[in-house]
Amino acid sequence: MKKLLVLLLITLHAPFVFSQKELTHEVYFDTDKYDIPSTEESRLLLFISNLADIDIESISIFGFCDDIGADSYNLKLSQQRADAIKTVFSNNEISEDLITNVDGKGEILLKIVEEKNIIKIRGLNRKVEIIVKPKPPKIVEVKEEIKVEEPKKKDAEELLKGDLKIGDKIVFDTILFKTGYSQIMPESKKTLEAIAKALVERKDIYFTIQGHVCCTQNSRDAVDRKTKLRNLSEARAEYIYDYFAKKGVDKKRMRHLGMRRKFPLGGDPKFDRRVEIVITYVGK
Repeated sequence: MKKLLVLLLITLHAPFVFSQKELTHEVYFDTDKYDIPSTEESRLLLFISNLADIDIESISIFGFCDDIGADSYNLKLSQQRADAIKTVFSNNEISEDLITNVDGKGEILLKIVEEKNIIKIRGLNRKVEIIVKPKPPKIVEVKEEIKVEEPKKKDAEELLKGDLKIGDKIVFDTILFKTGYSQIMPESKKTLEAIAKALVERKDIYFTIQGHVCCTQNSRDAVDRKTKLRNLSEARAEYIYDYFAKKGVDKKRMRHLGMRRKFPLGGDPKFDRRVEIVITYVGK
């Protein structure tokens, strides 16, 4: 029987809302190039990794050139540089929906800095500027809400103990991965251990572990930041496979497969960084 709950949410309107400071980063390029130098790519990946715990509102990417070259050439080259940076964000599971500007601005004037060497000054102008704007703090409103308590959704551990048939899919929606990595978040370890225990006890099923990524272009796989290989969905599936094997699940009952970004769920990107299992055999 459903219970009817009346919730009165009482909050205070804050007199001031403090905006979070924008985060910026610059990537520098060689003359006439839009390929990212290796040292600059390492700096960029470090910057991206620091965005994992930030609630992002928007990302702007602006490309620039030095004062050498025709205007039309500089506009094209600056856009290519901006596009190259956008690709790195996408390959590292940063949703393109957050990227609101990717613009080539062409030539910029020589910077007025203490440096007198024009060659060095021009080097500072061959760049892409990245501006990350965090979402502002939410203002909680006073309101009265009537909520109907819904039946509790069965978790993966409970589903594994129930009736299963070939083709059933069980999404591990509480097993969350760190952006760009195959390792799970610390808060997911206890849940994964419980799932492994259920699979050890449930010896009559065989299954495929499917790994997924979020936010990449054209159903591509993402880059594993640890290995630098574009096989992150496979690496996530293999991580879970190895974990289950260590916990006592017979390897003959399992296989693992990377699904790239073929099947996004359409919600929060963190839920696309997931694994799920598909039942391939149920014994009698």
